[in-house]
Amino acid sequence: MQFQDYLAAIIFGAIIGIVARVILPGRQSIGIILTTLIGMGAAVAGTWAADRWELSSKYHFTAVGHTYDWLVVGVQVGIAVVGVGLAAAITRVFRSDDHHHHSRYDYDR
Repeated sequence: MQFQDYLAAIIFGAIIGIVARVILPGRQSIGIILTTLIGMGAAVAGTWAADRWELSSKYHFTAVGHTYDWLVVGVQVGIAVVGVGLAAAITRVFRSDDHHHHSRYDYDR
């Protein structure tokens, strides 16, 4: 993999984050910016993992002049699903923890 592959992975990652959010069951309590950042990180991590373990398939598709391997995209989406799920779970824990310690009549916040 070359530098432009990682750059394409970052750009494609925004889409991957959103796809992961759609695949993940239930409502996620994280915003679109965090979802996109997780997708970008997952795309880079998936590209790195595919390069490291020499993952590739004979199935490819082309988008915006760049060819993608379906297996690599699957790894990227899988990492993104885990990342979005973890971020949503962590956010849920902090929000529910915050909810139990403050009443709605607490005006100091």
